[in-house]
Amino acid sequence: MDSGTLTEKQFELLNYFFKKSQPIRVYTVTETQSSIAKNLGITRQALNMHLKKLREHGLIRTGRGFIDLTEKAVQMISGQSGTALIMLKLEPQKRLHIYSILREMPLEKVYRVTGEYDVVIQVSQSLLDQVLNKINTLEGVRETKTYIVIETLK
Repeated sequence: MDSGTLTEKQFELLNYFFKKSQPIRVYTVTETQSSIAKNLGITRQALNMHLKKLREHGLIRTGRGFIDLTEKAVQMISGQSGTALIMLKLEPQKRLHIYSILREMPLEKVYRVTGEYDVVIQVSQSLLDQVLNKINTLEGVRETKTYIVIETLK
């Protein structure tokens, strides 16, 4: 199955779930179906029909109070499941503004750290160019350093 066999709304749902999910081995959404339907501008009945199709295609798992994206869905949305780490050095007076922008970006994790760099970002490798292009336009970013994860040891 590829993204071409999904309706635009089903693909939008997958993207929505991906952005709202918390990655812990799987991407989990704990938002209510009423809230999801409202945020996407569709009825609960329409949402349930789309969820059924996504389940049938093995893209999501649902249960009481959660929707999990499967690895298949994550790979479909992001193109791959590799991870990249981006280190940022920030100008101190611009930090709070940059933090608020980072919170709105499609990032897996954003860490405020001590040491040589101010922020460490974990992002899907497929979104790396998009994220770096955005970060490089932010006033107050002094330096970036990017690493691609080649293997998780533990």
